[in-house]
Amino acid sequence: MYPPPKPYGDYPPPPGAAAPLATGIPMSSAEQYYAPPSIPSALQIQSQAPIQWSTGLCDCCDDVSNCCITCFCPCITFGQIAEIIDRGSTSCGTSGALYMLVMCVTGCSCLYSCFYRSKMRAQYSLREKPCCDCCVHCFCETCALCQEYRELKRRGFDMKVGWIVNMERQRRQAAMIPPETPEGMTR
Repeated sequence: MYPPPKPYGDYPPPPGAAAPLATGIPMSSAEQYYAPPSIPSALQIQSQAPIQWSTGLCDCCDDVSNCCITCFCPCITFGQIAEIIDRGSTSCGTSGALYMLVMCVTGCSCLYSCFYRSKMRAQYSLREKPCCDCCVHCFCETCALCQEYRELKRRGFDMKVGWIVNMERQRRQAAMIPPETPEGMTR
């Protein structure tokens, strides 16, 4: 009589076959060893592990001057943040005025500013922490704006000068760096 058949995973791969795929879906032995190598999709590439914020939500005293400005006139801080996040397509004044208008008309400027927090998190792959963006802005509007301001500042932006001046400074710094000469190519 013949011995009982082996389970699928006990067969050795044929010579030159690709390694088995680790997808968690049961596959026949032929599918396992002859499937093409998996290529990560764009969604898998974009969904890399989120990065931690550089400061905590309640670290407002790290930048006391910004904290005071944000407490008494949050439209200024919001305008500065929005100009950088929008990459100069809207000015600080326009964004700040819209924020103030929404605050005066509806009293819910947090709904407008949480959109920018989400946009910033997407641009810099930041974690949605400590809770969803709308909750952070609805319950801690001042702290949220201060945290976003500090995050952009720590990423090298001078928040007081706006997008155009920041980009001009980066271009000048890039132009000042001399190109490296490969070794052995000198006279």
